[in-house]
Amino acid sequence: MTVRTFSARKALAGVSLVACGLVAGGTLAAVGTASAADSTTAGTTSSSTSPTRAAETALTGDTLAKVKAAVLAKYAGATFDRVETDNDGVYEAHIVTKAGDRVTVELDKAYAVSGTE
Repeated sequence: MTVRTFSARKALAGVSLVACGLVAGGTLAAVGTASAADSTTAGTTSSSTSPTRAAETALTGDTLAKVKAAVLAKYAGATFDRVETDNDGVYEAHIVTKAGDRVTVELDKAYAVSGTE
């Protein structure tokens, strides 16, 4: 009888440890998911799939084509990470130059390069 009680206690202790591990793992997963969601909306990254800031809008159509053409005229061979409106309403293109430098090219409403960051 003593052996049986001892085995039942071991089994109960093992089940308790597994349950605690599941609860702790679930909590960590929930916290990690919330942190990841907060960090993706807080700013932008260099990825073309990254979100733009609240006041910025990804460019499409003719506007996108004109901005890309103007940037490529100055930075031949560059690749684009993203192209969007800037916070103050002008355009900006996040590029990687042929030499490998990351540059943000600013353009005015007439599609003229007006500066870089």
